[in-house]
Amino acid sequence: MSSDTAGSWTPIALSADLPAGTVMPARIPAGPIALWRSQAGHAVASADRCPHRGMRLSHGFVRGEALSCIYHGWSYGKTGNCLRIPAHPSLTPPETIRVATHDVEESDGIIWIALGQPAARPPRFEGLVPLRSLTVNANVAAVEAAAGAKADPEGLVSPSQHPQEIRLLLAPQDDQTLIHVLLDDKSSPSRRIAASRTAESLRRMAEDLQAKVQAS
Repeated sequence: MSSDTAGSWTPIALSADLPAGTVMPARIPAGPIALWRSQAGHAVASADRCPHRGMRLSHGFVRGEALSCIYHGWSYGKTGNCLRIPAHPSLTPPETIRVATHDVEESDGIIWIALGQPAARPPRFEGLVPLRSLTVNANVAAVEAAAGAKADPEGLVSPSQHPQEIRLLLAPQDDQTLIHVLLDDKSSPSRRIAASRTAESLRRMAEDLQAKVQAS
């Protein structure tokens, strides 16, 4: 599981959920990020705070290869440098104005964010395809208990009652867990529907378990 901030990867979203020209909020152990995709298709992870007035960049908009703040329109490139300040159109923004960015990799339909300096590429899950993502209001231990199985070092869980139906890719997020549901790449539409229902059931079970622990 991607928990070693000295150098690891965390699965932050599914590629299908981030079309070109869009931005979405996300979270990694280092804090909130604005995950966006340029019009050319490049996925970028920027710190979710404009240096100007602190507005969340995930509320902004993508134009071409830049992410712009919705407040005063300051624009930032893929490496975090400020490209444009609309109030001063003739000004070349200094290099000191920038937002922090994180390395991004995409593989098998999953967007991975680097934590620190990973020594290797993100894991591959050949034969599996992503179905959907969901956030569980429970920690990883509660999700594992609901699934009846432990996550492997890559964060992948095979639920004991559904070993051939779905895989759960876990990403801890403070007191929540982000789950990416993966299926066999030859799954029929009916199996995809069943897998989605199974994931929802596991979410409810994990949240109930978490509530009982907190109440005890």
